Amino acid sequence: MTVAEELTPAVPDSAADAAGPDESEKPIKQRKNGLYPGVSDELAENMKSGWADTELRDLEPIPQAAETAARRAALSARFPGERLVIPAGNLKTRSNDTEYAFRASVEYAYLTGNQTEDGVLVLEPKEEGHEATIYLLPRSDRENGEFWLDGQGELWVGRRHSLTEAGTLYGIPASDVRELAGALREATGPVRVVRGYDAGIEAALTDKVTAERDEELRVFLSEARLVKDDFEVGELQKAVDSTVRGFEDVVKVLDKAEATSERYIEGTFFLRARVEGNDVGYGTIAAAGPHACTLHWVRNDGAVRAGELLLLDAGVETHTYYTADVTRTLPINGRFSDLQRKIYDAVYEAQEAGIAAVKPGAKYRDFHDAAQRVLAEKLVEWGLVEGPVERVLELGLQRRWTLHGTGHMLGMDVHDCAAARVEAYVDGVLEPGMCLTVEPGLYFQADDLTVPQEYRGIGVRIEDDLLVTEDGNRNLSAALPRRSDEVEAWMAALKG
Repeated sequence: MTVAEELTPAVPDSAADAAGPDESEKPIKQRKNGLYPGVSDELAENMKSGWADTELRDLEPIPQAAETAARRAALSARFPGERLVIPAGNLKTRSNDTEYAFRASVEYAYLTGNQTEDGVLVLEPKEEGHEATIYLLPRSDRENGEFWLDGQGELWVGRRHSLTEAGTLYGIPASDVRELAGALREATGPVRVVRGYDAGIEAALTDKVTAERDEELRVFLSEARLVKDDFEVGELQKAVDSTVRGFEDVVKVLDKAEATSERYIEGTFFLRARVEGNDVGYGTIAAAGPHACTLHWVRNDGAVRAGELLLLDAGVETHTYYTADVTRTLPINGRFSDLQRKIYDAVYEAQEAGIAAVKPGAKYRDFHDAAQRVLAEKLVEWGLVEGPVERVLELGLQRRWTLHGTGHMLGMDVHDCAAARVEAYVDGVLEPGMCLTVEPGLYFQADDLTVPQEYRGIGVRIEDDLLVTEDGNRNLSAALPRRSDEVEAWMAALKG
C-alpha cells in the first residue's frame, strides 16, 4: 500500500454516551430497544441468581508477555519519575446504536497485548522504574443487572475477562478502569498521556499535561517499533503467509469476478483474512483496468474484464494486529499483452533494484532512489520524457508516472512508525530487524495525453515485504511469484 511523504496515524474518536437524555441519573444505560425500564421486580430478582461460576483458573500468559514486559521496561527507562498513561480507546458509533468493530490503539496493544475497549495502561513512577497497572472493565455486575440491561453488558456483547484473569494473561496487575479518571485527577507529579484515543482520560489530565511532552511520548513509542523483535517478525511472516493464500484464492475466482465486479475479489480476500486472522490490515485495493491508476482505490465496484490488468494490494492482519502489505498486478485472462508485459517488466526491474538496496547500514532512502532511477531510465528509453536520466531525476519528472514513495515501514500499522522523527526514519539508516515494503509502480492515467493511447489506463505496482537481516534482507512474501512469466505460470496452475 502506498504512503504519502508525511504520515499521520488515524486516531479513533471517543465513543458517544449511549444513555438517553432522561437516563443520565440511572446506574444502567438504557438499551434502545425498550428493554429498560420496563422490567418487573420479579424478573430483576430472578436474573440475579442461578448462574454458574465461570472464572477461568488455568490460564497461561499470552505468547508475547515477555516481549510486552521488555517494551514497558524500555519505556520506563526513557521517562523515569513520570506517570505514563496509554489508553486503548473507546467504541465509536457507526450509526444510531451500533458501533464500529473496535481496534485498540497500537501504542496500547504494543505494550500490553490486550485489545479491549476502554482499557488504559498506567505506569506509576517508583523510586526505581515504574509499576504497571492495566485498567479494564471488570466482569458485568449481575447484582445490579448490568450484564443484561446495559447495551455493553456481557449478555449482549460477550464475556469479558475478570480482572484476576487479565492479570494472569497479560502479566500486569489489573484494576477497575471506572476508578481511574478520579485517581488521575488527584494525582500529582509529571504526567504524559498518548492523546487522541480516550477523551475521558484526557479530560482528567487537562491541567497536568502539555502537548509537547505528550508528543515526545508518542514519538518514542513510534520509534520503538522501528526494529522488530523475534515475536513480531514471526507474526509478520504469519500475516504474509495468509496473504499469499488470499491471493491464490482470488486467482481461482477471477472468472466469477468478471461476472460480477471488483467486490467479488475484495470479498474473496476478506474471507481469508477473517478465517485466518483478525481482519484485513487496511482497505483492500482491488483495482481492475484503469482503476489501477488510482493509488488508493477502495471503492472496488468496477468491472473486471479479460484483457485488462488487476492491481490487487491487500494484507491479512493477524490476531495480534501485525499486517502484511503485498501487491501483485495480474493479467485477468492469465496472459500479459506485449505492452502490459513491457510495463510490468520495467516495474519488476525497478523493484529488483530496490530490494538489492535493502541491507543493514544502507540509508533508508537508498531503495527508493534505486527503483526511481530504473523507472526514469525506462521512461526516457520509451520516449515519454526527455533525458538525460540525471536531469529527469533532478527535476523529479518521472513522478508524473511513478507518483509515490517506494515503500514504508510495516508492523502493527500498515504504515508503521508514522510518528517517528525524520532523522530516525526517512533520513535514517536501515538496521537488522526493520521490516519495510518495496513497491515501485508506473501509472498511466486514462486521460494522460502526454503518452500514447495504448498506454493510457495501465497501472502496475509490485510490492513485497522485506525484513532487514544481518547480511542483507529476506523477502517475507517471496512465495508469491513476481517475474511476469512466473506470474502467468502460477495463474495457469491455480486455474487448473
